[in-house]
Amino acid sequence: MKTAIVVIAFLLVICLAVPLSACGEGGGDGEELTAAPAAGKIAFTSGRDGNPEVYVMNADGSDLTRLTDNPANDGFPAWSPDGTRIAFDSDRDGNAEIYVMNADGTGLTRLTDNPALDGFPAWSPGGTRIAFASDRDGNVEIYVMNPDGSGLTRLTDNLARDWSPTWSPDATRIAFVSNRDGTLNIYVMNADGSGQTNLTNNPAWDTTPSWSPDGSRIAFASTRDGKSEIYVMNADGSGLTRLTDNPTDDVKPTWSPDGSRIAFASTRDGNSEVYVMKADGSGQTNLTNNPAEDFGPAWSPWGAAQGP
Repeated sequence: MKTAIVVIAFLLVICLAVPLSACGEGGGDGEELTAAPAAGKIAFTSGRDGNPEVYVMNADGSDLTRLTDNPANDGFPAWSPDGTRIAFDSDRDGNAEIYVMNADGTGLTRLTDNPALDGFPAWSPGGTRIAFASDRDGNVEIYVMNPDGSGLTRLTDNLARDWSPTWSPDATRIAFVSNRDGTLNIYVMNADGSGQTNLTNNPAWDTTPSWSPDGSRIAFASTRDGKSEIYVMNADGSGLTRLTDNPTDDVKPTWSPDGSRIAFASTRDGNSEVYVMKADGSGQTNLTNNPAEDFGPAWSPWGAAQGP
């Protein structure tokens, strides 16, 4: 992707010496989930109004709405499982922190408050925890906290960079990106941080994992064929399939709640845009289609079966 996409200071830290194409949800939560009021929405980051802000649109690209409006950099939105709130990272208070707001942009609350860089929030399927990445202990690691910012727990602890967490639908596992084996690969661990396992294990850069709603597959971006493309694999790392194939970069996949489609960001039209395709890679369509940089899509939940 273009350098213009590197707008959150946090990304500059974790992607140091790594091309941007490589950077681009255990234990049950004990909650009963209901259908989300914001069904069929995609939140994303865009610079169309002069600086990166969080926007939301219908899944067909219509009814675009700006949710944040300030001179800072806001990005990488993540929906709460009931669709009523959106977590995101912002440097509006001087460095990258995690914030949460209502799905209409109201009720802004800051969740993290420290001199470190915090980013990549991901809600647990029951909505009782938020995983995120932070360099507060000297290097980038995965942490988890309550949705009000309390109860902070560190899940990974090594000299490498760990980031981009995503929960399994049953809330028992977390997939994430790490360079602990010398390159960027997709790992999985139990929700308490135990059992950390490399799923992709190859010399390419594998990033931005996204768990399918039924928990059987993980979509991710990889440079294994030269450019960053979207791939899908079984949740145990087997059954690899390439979904996109073009000369530019495709990153940050996100599944529709019913698992039939995948949204992602691509530079194939000269700048970063949000696209959608069927889960088999067919029917790739540009949803945003404007001269600004649009990236980091996140599909809202709705009534799909999810874990505790």
